[in-house]
Amino acid sequence: MELLEFENTSALDIALAEKVVAMLAADIESSGTGSLVVSGGRTPMGLFHLLSQQQLDWSAVTITLADERWVDNQHKDSNEKLVRENLLINEAHRANFIALKNAALDAVDGETDLEQSLAAVGQFTVVILGMGDDGHTASLFPDTEALPLGLDMNSGRTGIAVMPTEAAHQRISMTLPRLLDTQQLIIHISGAGKQTVLQAAQAGEDITQLPIRAILNQQVAPLSIYWAK
Repeated sequence: MELLEFENTSALDIALAEKVVAMLAADIESSGTGSLVVSGGRTPMGLFHLLSQQQLDWSAVTITLADERWVDNQHKDSNEKLVRENLLINEAHRANFIALKNAALDAVDGETDLEQSLAAVGQFTVVILGMGDDGHTASLFPDTEALPLGLDMNSGRTGIAVMPTEAAHQRISMTLPRLLDTQQLIIHISGAGKQTVLQAAQAGEDITQLPIRAILNQQVAPLSIYWAK
């Protein structure tokens, strides 16, 4: 595990954008395609805008989300809306996007179609995850019925429906094994509060208490943590 600390979010965003673009460019050169998994929320907004301006063969890049709320893509809480308005613009408007929310009435009914969509991508180039104050990542929340399946490395599943106990909206989330099927895994966080959660996660092993531990403790994918003070 590699921990990179930055004095501010601007410095972090610049460094992380350079890392992501370099990896995507290398994958495009070697295999003809690249793929990027991103997360929603306020933290990646600056990164999204920087990435959108980078010179890259974006038509060869597929972008998708680690998780999504089961809402229309015009809903204010939609991660897809956030990505379309802040990342899939400028140079990056040519990238291919795979939506996690599909036409099914609820997330449970949408699982099969989602898994088929994700199977077409293969191994990801880069997966960027956030972390909540409760230690969740993607939509793998503590104390949810779906968590054991989401963390099961032998489930054969790539996407699952989740109903958070406190957060709003039914959700769809990539499972732990699908998130780890990547050339590079990145945790992107900022602020003293997130550092405290990270330290607590590093100090224990119960992944059901703080699901981010499953990311920190795995030995499958190279992991870097980008943290801004």
